[in-house]
Amino acid sequence: MADYIRRSLSVYEYEVTVAADGQVGLLMAADEVFDVLIIDRMLPGIDGLTLLRTLRMAKINCPALFLTALDSINDRVMGLRAGGDDYLVKPFVLVELEACLGALVRRQPGNRQKMHFKVGDLELDRLTREVKRGDRIVDLTPKEFQLLAFLMLYEGQAVTRKLLLEKVWNYHFVPGTKIVESHISRLRDKIDSGNVHALIHTCQRGYRIEGHA
Repeated sequence: MADYIRRSLSVYEYEVTVAADGQVGLLMAADEVFDVLIIDRMLPGIDGLTLLRTLRMAKINCPALFLTALDSINDRVMGLRAGGDDYLVKPFVLVELEACLGALVRRQPGNRQKMHFKVGDLELDRLTREVKRGDRIVDLTPKEFQLLAFLMLYEGQAVTRKLLLEKVWNYHFVPGTKIVESHISRLRDKIDSGNVHALIHTCQRGYRIEGHA
């Protein structure tokens, strides 16, 4: 079923990542940025309700659609109360699944138009274009500002180099470019240099910005 969904949604130009069980899905959803999650209630390892509750407790608010054979009213209520945004029962028609996903994805820009971000003692204001680390004003170029805002939007989550190229530079295939690395390096010099606690971290899948305790 997962492979069928992956192949079918690729026709609609979705890029789909499949997790083999609930434990893998939880780790992936906590460590990467996705536009929407499709979750089966009866997953091996960790069930779908527990998976989504755990993500919501961790403040990961990616839209989630339950796709499951459990079709009672109580099942639907449990799914929505666990943090689900929609609930689709098997068997389903592909066009209905795509319509549900499209509706969830379209909601995101409105939900994500935050004007002010704060991570640790770092603050960014989209309206004034001001960035401060503690009491110090940080002077950034427009592209550095855009890159930092995108990282802060996904605070605590790994953002891949590929996603940064697509969303910040609108590049979809640029082999060998070091533009992300060079901009991250300059951001670190301006934001973390001279501070005891670094906020920008390199991780296995890319970069993550995270406040200190």
